[in-house]
Amino acid sequence: MRRTYLGEFEELVLLMIAILDGQAYGVTVSQEIELHTGRLVTFGAVHNTLIRLEEKGFVKSELGGATTERGGRRKRLFKVTALGSTALRDIQELRNKLWQMMPDNDLRVSGI
Repeated sequence: MRRTYLGEFEELVLLMIAILDGQAYGVTVSQEIELHTGRLVTFGAVHNTLIRLEEKGFVKSELGGATTERGGRRKRLFKVTALGSTALRDIQELRNKLWQMMPDNDLRVSGI
């Protein structure tokens, strides 16, 4: 099976969906990314990424219950699929392996 490429922002969104454990929807993902990374993200960027991740099979979504705070509208909640969990584990293993290959002196700022 061919691996599907996962971009850096897609990885961040997928990881946040896993962290939110069934409570992930566009707004919560955006807020949590901003809170934990200091990175400002637009709802549109997160929304488009959620759609891409679902198309790739890394997440699945379902409509939650209607709430009065949302005017009766339902939230689309996202969960990581088995494929998404495997992708996150593979990425973590690869990054750990590469970091362990890095010589300690390469962490200094070079004078180039």
